[in-house]
Amino acid sequence: MFPAEALARVMAERGWQVLLATDKRGQKYAQTFPAAKIIPLDAATGSGPVGMLKAGFAIIKGVGQASAAFKALGADVVVGFGGYPSAPALIAAVATRRATVIHEQNSVLGKTNRLLASSVDVVASAFPALGRASPSVLEGLHVVGNPVRPDIRALYDRAYKAPGAKGPIKVLITGGSQGARILSEETPKALAALPEAIRKRLVVSQQARFENVAAAKKIYAEAGIQAEVEQFFDDMAKRLSEAHLVIGRAGASTCSELAVAAMPSVLIPLKIATDDHQTLNAKVLVDAGAAVRIAEDDFSAEVLTATVGDILGNPTKLPAMSVAARSVAIADAAERLADLAEAAAAQRQG
Repeated sequence: MFPAEALARVMAERGWQVLLATDKRGQKYAQTFPAAKIIPLDAATGSGPVGMLKAGFAIIKGVGQASAAFKALGADVVVGFGGYPSAPALIAAVATRRATVIHEQNSVLGKTNRLLASSVDVVASAFPALGRASPSVLEGLHVVGNPVRPDIRALYDRAYKAPGAKGPIKVLITGGSQGARILSEETPKALAALPEAIRKRLVVSQQARFENVAAAKKIYAEAGIQAEVEQFFDDMAKRLSEAHLVIGRAGASTCSELAVAAMPSVLIPLKIATDDHQTLNAKVLVDAGAAVRIAEDDFSAEVLTATVGDILGNPTKLPAMSVAARSVAIADAAERLADLAEAAAAQRQG
């Protein structure tokens, strides 16, 4: 929803009326979405013969709902962001010959986008490499980046400040509230094992699973590390602006936000991510020298201690990693995607 909301805000600023077509799950995250109207659609996914049959009927119903809404309200261009909730609106748009755009936020084309990519007018991607895409799709691919929230976009214009010779070193650990058990459990142990010269300067902000919060706080306290451990932080842009190093997963939005914020990072891709897309998401940052990637199978407190110690023990590394992150950032992704949407609409109307 974040990339969709970022695009919606740009389109609204350009004078477009924005409609949000999504299922019940998507509506839960639409409280701040700048839509003139929300179009509720039936959509579902399933496994096994029975589950797939039910999902098929739900999508067919959703296509009918979308078609009726487009006829009543109008839709000059329909932009899908992947996942089964986007399928009914895109199918309805293709069937009624409306302008269509797909945006893939990961480095691998997702199942829904993969099924529809050859039928839409424009396919846009966040990353230069796009796995599971056909040669024809790759030939016409537009690399626009991942639209990020305005408060994250604003960080592109600020200068990264490396820690002073004796000042605090601020470390932000993300992803714990989304089920990253290994980060919740192992990161406090890893930071507590750093050399005292580094450890005594640490100021840690960590998202952790509920069941790990108390244990993490205890480990940090016993190690003499100043730390704030919570399930969720609602001021992520502020924390990113103040951090020197981020430790987390390698989701598409995370990688894009790290680049825009020019933030050095240590990334542990989710092992069970479909098509290993988190490893590929991280590749742009790793190849640029902006991040160090640790495979989940290789991850341990000891490995993380060595990795973080190597980064923080060399005063030139953090500034160099920040410069590398900025070099691969696409801060105007929402504007680029809006340009494509407008061009697709104009071509259909012409």
